[in-house]
Amino acid sequence: MSSKNDMKLGIFIVAAGLVILLGKLGVFGFLGRTLWPLVILLPGLLLHALFFSRRASSAVLLPAGILTVYGLLFGFCNTFGWGFMKHLWPVLLLGVAVGLFEQSLDGRSGGVKVVSIALGLISIVLLFFSLLGTGALYLVGIVLVAAGVWLIAGRGKSGNRNKWNRGW
Repeated sequence: MSSKNDMKLGIFIVAAGLVILLGKLGVFGFLGRTLWPLVILLPGLLLHALFFSRRASSAVLLPAGILTVYGLLFGFCNTFGWGFMKHLWPVLLLGVAVGLFEQSLDGRSGGVKVVSIALGLISIVLLFFSLLGTGALYLVGIVLVAAGVWLIAGRGKSGNRNKWNRGW
């Protein structure tokens, strides 16, 4: 054998040994457990890229929207804990609504847009009610208090402040 072939064979053997060692150390298992939502997210983003680069028709937008939303949801739950799924399940409906809405933007399917908006609103309302039992209600309260203080303080003191003194 030539020295060039010995070099290639040596690199292959070292690479195979590293793969075996990393596998035995659990690196690939960790990556598989951690990064598996990318298997769902990346095809969704790829389908979006194909459509926006004009290499695919609008038919790819339905699975693209669903895969993208599901990939983000599963990535969130995989990172912060699957206990969140008991409150975030309406996002599954939202994924279908996003896919339908994106597909309806081609202008050929008018009824699909209405269905997608209705499904999206239903999923957002269900998500709101699902989050009411969690600490999200505290966040809503804090936002309302901050908005009220902002209105009372005069919104940055710009504009005509006499409109408050004139009454309704």
